[in-house]
Amino acid sequence: MFVLSEEHQAIREAVRAVAEAKIAPFAAEVDEDARFPHEAAAALLAADFHAPHVPEEYGGAGADALATVLVIEEIARVCVSSSLIPAVNKLGSLPVMISGDEAIKKNYLSRLANGEGFSYCLSEPDAGSDAANQKTKAVRDGDDWVLNGTKRWITNAGESEFYTVLAVTDPDKRSKGISAFVVEKSDEGVSFGAPEKKLGIKGSPTCEVYLDNVRIPGDRIIGAEGTGFATAMKTLDHTRVTIAAQAVGVAQGALDYALGS
Repeated sequence: MFVLSEEHQAIREAVRAVAEAKIAPFAAEVDEDARFPHEAAAALLAADFHAPHVPEEYGGAGADALATVLVIEEIARVCVSSSLIPAVNKLGSLPVMISGDEAIKKNYLSRLANGEGFSYCLSEPDAGSDAANQKTKAVRDGDDWVLNGTKRWITNAGESEFYTVLAVTDPDKRSKGISAFVVEKSDEGVSFGAPEKKLGIKGSPTCEVYLDNVRIPGDRIIGAEGTGFATAMKTLDHTRVTIAAQAVGVAQGALDYALGS
């Protein structure tokens, strides 16, 4: 019942080969210098493992959930920082896959498949475990939306090109007044805080994201207005298993190292 299919076993072996040859040699340096693992990012993109969940119709590998966690697990086995590249690309882009219309899917999933990273902006200084307590606001202005607020603990912030941002569009409706948007790194008014000083996973930057009168086109809303919080929760349901896979990979790597294999 729990044996991998031949296809999934082949995926595991292919990822392990890439990870050991092109990611592991830089892992200690990445952690020591607290720098983004650009070598890993390039190797994963070349092998189509940077965002394997992207459907084939948008230029991705079309990997299922099991294949995606195998990719993350095998990368985490040699470099936990690098494993957050495919993990966060899925986390950031899954709202688009779950609730986006065809136009937004075609635009952003295709660009993700080509190597432009995606991050996920849910948490805020006063909205961590109570994620419905959002303060970031999105206000309509003609056909556009204008976003203001601060997002905290955002993985790969500053490296990713795209950000799924949750913002309040109707403060009277609490969780049902929250909507989701795609914000681009290049949008005027987007900036990033200094990387957090962490005990581990130092090669994956964790920063605040600042939104200062960020004007985006109206078609960058993900799904219907007011559905963002529901989409965010569905996204977390899908992606918690990817972090579990990361933990399994780290544990396996530690065991392999301890055994000298």
